[in-house]
Amino acid sequence: MASIGEFDPLNSSVPATKIEITVSLVVLYVQGIGTKEWREFGRTEVIDNTLNPDFVRKFVLDYFFEEKQNLRFDVYNVDSRSSNISKHSFLGQTFCTLGEIIGSSGSRLDLKAFIYLFSRGIPGKKCGSIIFTAEELSNCRDIATMQLCANKLDKKDFFGKSDPFLVFYRSNEDGTFTICHKTEVIKNTLNPVWQPFTIPVRALCNGDYDRTVKVDVYDWDRDGSHDFIGEFTTSYRELSRGQSQFNVYEVLNPKKKGRKKKYVNSGTVTLLSFKVESEYTFVDFIRGGTQLNFTVAIDFTASNGNPSQPTSLHYMNPYQLNAYAMALKAVGEIVQDYDSDKLFPAYGFGAKLPPDGKISHAFPLNSDCENANCVGIEGVLEAYYDCLRKVQLYGPTNFAPVINQVAQCASEVTDGSQYFVLLIITDGVISDMVQTREAVVTAASLPMSVIIVGVGPAEFDAMEELDGDEVRVSSRGRAAERDIVQFVPFRDYIDRSGNQVLSMARLAKDVLAEIPDQLLSFMKSRGIEPRPALSPSPTPQINVHL
Repeated sequence: MASIGEFDPLNSSVPATKIEITVSLVVLYVQGIGTKEWREFGRTEVIDNTLNPDFVRKFVLDYFFEEKQNLRFDVYNVDSRSSNISKHSFLGQTFCTLGEIIGSSGSRLDLKAFIYLFSRGIPGKKCGSIIFTAEELSNCRDIATMQLCANKLDKKDFFGKSDPFLVFYRSNEDGTFTICHKTEVIKNTLNPVWQPFTIPVRALCNGDYDRTVKVDVYDWDRDGSHDFIGEFTTSYRELSRGQSQFNVYEVLNPKKKGRKKKYVNSGTVTLLSFKVESEYTFVDFIRGGTQLNFTVAIDFTASNGNPSQPTSLHYMNPYQLNAYAMALKAVGEIVQDYDSDKLFPAYGFGAKLPPDGKISHAFPLNSDCENANCVGIEGVLEAYYDCLRKVQLYGPTNFAPVINQVAQCASEVTDGSQYFVLLIITDGVISDMVQTREAVVTAASLPMSVIIVGVGPAEFDAMEELDGDEVRVSSRGRAAERDIVQFVPFRDYIDRSGNQVLSMARLAKDVLAEIPDQLLSFMKSRGIEPRPALSPSPTPQINVHL
């Protein structure tokens, strides 16, 4: 609306156009790892004639903590019935990661003023907001525990009876079957009673309660050529009825049935008990407010080489990141989504510090001994580059001081509200292995994980000792309570074509994959349950307000 009055040359202005924007469609795009290409994932339904559409259609995405899952949301006003998106009016777009949504308070992210309108001659104007909510599908967390027994199974062994065991298979969409569980072998009996076992519901039926579950019964042989006794089929829905007449199954052998007219069965299998429980997940704790506190420690020993020389691992190339910066950025950009204040303590070790040349193994990169926090991952990188200009690279390579420093912080917050992740980036072999083992054993009882990334060409065989995948780390006769260390050499993840983004994505995917389970192992060992979500989170939806 515009009113026309008398012309006043002293107060004249360019007429403003008042525009009412109607949003009726949002399109979600996802970006592949290490690429810049966006792929359309899905569209909301079309809602006409409203400035505040509340979309019902949900986007169901696979969530991986260890990946930076970039999302783009394009906003349109639908002008026709055409499915061709170019036929409609593009209003703007916004970007975020799936981790940002899940890591937000209550898994609810409000991106205010991030819709950039390009239509109607208003380039770059910010207005409106999109509200994202995320919720984990309930059947992702259900765990079934069941116990079965058998009666009068066929005798298969010449000198004995049978050594029976069960094999469970989940049916697939294409009619094939995928093995999902094997019971233990019960020796020399035709009437076995197997131990109760636990299996995720998604592994048993992939969330489809009526999907066929096939169970094969075998007689175990030492040479691996197990004898087939018979089979039966059931479903999660049938099993969930528990012990009843409906859960006594005839074990049938098709070959025997075809050969023998009087064949009845090869025995029966009975369900003795069945219960379903929901176990807590990593997402439950994040939605309940658990924060990931990310700390970085960088190796400033002389073996890295002079930072002013291109051969140095610390070389500050103006055109690309060095290995230290790449490792820091790869891990930090993912973990930062789960830390609300985006303040990250950053330390160095193995350098001589000004003004007196004192050697330190846990000095703040920002030179502030009272507060080692840097603002954001970019702030950590700036402090790292600035520190390279001030300190003298020296030695030795000691890990224990910085592990103990983070462990001290973790020991003060053991109620489940915070979990600490320490990233150590180094080029060489540890000089204080005995002290480091002791530090790791102590830290294993705290809400803490340690990631070690080795850069450069050195041999890191001794470092594998700290990664307790095979043998748990121990010190002075005391074994680590949990496996909390993940070590990888960065060279194993370098993309041969020189794609740094892909190299960083590969590194992050591997070193961060164990963090959710490590967090859960601590919470479970202490009997800590996730708190209720910090704010109401309805079913997954995208609300667009303009």
